[in-house]
Amino acid sequence: MAFAAINSAGAPASAPITAIEEAFATEPSLKKRVYEAIGNTPHHTPLFEDLARYTSSLLARTANTSSLPFVQPPSDGPAAKKRKVENGQPVAPAQVSVDMKDPNAPLQFYVQDVSFAIPLRKKLMLEVTAGGGYLRGRNQATKEIEFGVPMDRIRHALCLPVPEKTQKQFNFCIIPEFADGITPPPEGMTASDCMVFTVADGPAKAAFSGSGQQIGHNEGETAEGLIRKILNDNLPNTNVVKPDERQFVSATPEAHRKGEKAFHVKAFRGSKEGYLFLLSTGILFAFKKPLLFFSFDTIESISYTSVLQRTFNLNVLARPQNGSEEDQMELEFSMIDQADFDGIDTYIKRHGLQDASLADARRAKVYNVNGKNQDPAAAAAANAGAEDEESELQKAQRELLDQEEDSEDEEDYDPGSGDDSGGSGSSSDEDSDDDDDDEDEEDEDDDAGQDADGDEDLIKRGAGNE
Repeated sequence: MAFAAINSAGAPASAPITAIEEAFATEPSLKKRVYEAIGNTPHHTPLFEDLARYTSSLLARTANTSSLPFVQPPSDGPAAKKRKVENGQPVAPAQVSVDMKDPNAPLQFYVQDVSFAIPLRKKLMLEVTAGGGYLRGRNQATKEIEFGVPMDRIRHALCLPVPEKTQKQFNFCIIPEFADGITPPPEGMTASDCMVFTVADGPAKAAFSGSGQQIGHNEGETAEGLIRKILNDNLPNTNVVKPDERQFVSATPEAHRKGEKAFHVKAFRGSKEGYLFLLSTGILFAFKKPLLFFSFDTIESISYTSVLQRTFNLNVLARPQNGSEEDQMELEFSMIDQADFDGIDTYIKRHGLQDASLADARRAKVYNVNGKNQDPAAAAAANAGAEDEESELQKAQRELLDQEEDSEDEEDYDPGSGDDSGGSGSSSDEDSDDDDDDEDEEDEDDDAGQDADGDEDLIKRGAGNE
């Protein structure tokens, strides 16, 4: 038989099986295992040949489908121009969608039982298709592809420690083009959904290569490190970004894992609670849907508002890429701990993000009450110099101290402790009326006192007579 002569290396010596050679030409280790299995169980030879032919047909179908847009480009100029305006990519969306949803597409890597939070909250199989074409999630029960995104559409990939968890975990945030919550997709184009999935800080126990060989567990590599490596090898436009204490680290350590630094600050956007991460590529607000990612090229300015003794608000003015001033949007993140002010302020200055806290729109109006004759130009110069000398935080603290001093002065004020001169601006009629009232009250008190003395004399006389 054709499989009888198999050398020690696992390859056929004289008569290789054509179907197996064609199907596993790029997978020599897998081909070796197939020949070894045939040598151990010769009666399974027809089965392996059928599997090899089926594999070859799938590979041929995938190759033909993926290369179709490049083999048959549009022949006329207007059609090509229309496709570019509608889709913004040289590949037709319908063909991309078919490839992404193909459950039989060959895989490069997959991990079982991955917990997804966005766009669906469920456990799925994380897959990377052969050639790094797609990152997608597959339903492990029905084997259907739930969602996915082309690797070349991913603009930001982040790996962040999950806050406030006893066991250390990592959230991978995958942000495709036009899905950052700032820049909307062009008209006629739909952006792919963001992905957020969680992996534990431990060995990858259920990670496999495309051939089904388990990887990661024997080498002792963590699931986080393995997935990060796979993504970096297949992402053409970015790399996976992790927090860096040289960029920002919270003044408050991780409460649930003692001795571990925290790279987030808790904040609210309206009534929605989340976490701000200040990274080397931008600022992320996560982990609830929708994600907001402010890349540096979309941030117009950052300002501080409602600076109180314990908390302050952070306002980010953002402009979509290639957008105008009319497209600007301002998002406020409130109730940030005052302990993180210095770290956030240092991060903003390091990256040259404009501090708009003292912008004209936010600057309080100055009323020249006690200096009516002061030169306006000199007053403006003095105010500008004072604003340059003190930071927004120092200014807020000074205003709080002034308010406390004013309240203390009001409590200590005694209306009866005025000068003997009586001051100016009082009404003579009111003063005379008050004096008359006081004299009437004093006369009544004197009459009452005299009556009381008379009564006491009568009592004494009556007692003496008795």
